[in-house]
Amino acid sequence: MKKIENKNENGREMTGTVVSDKMKDTVVVEVKRFVKHPKYDKFVSISKKFKAHDVGNTKKIGEKVTMVECAPISKDKRYKIV
Repeated sequence: MKKIENKNENGREMTGTVVSDKMKDTVVVEVKRFVKHPKYDKFVSISKKFKAHDVGNTKKIGEKVTMVECAPISKDKRYKIV
């Protein structure tokens, strides 16, 4: 049986835009992706917001960031900024 390996040992990696930086050491990142609608065969844009750990609050609203999946930091934070 073949073993399936993940190329990124740190888990899922996503790119998005910072939409909020008002929390201490936390930013809200909006990730957009295109998905084909199953019934209408049209590509639609889907966006989802994630909270990510940002040590020192270095990222500002509007910046493009890359975040990696990590162990849970709090109730909502499961990603950290690279």
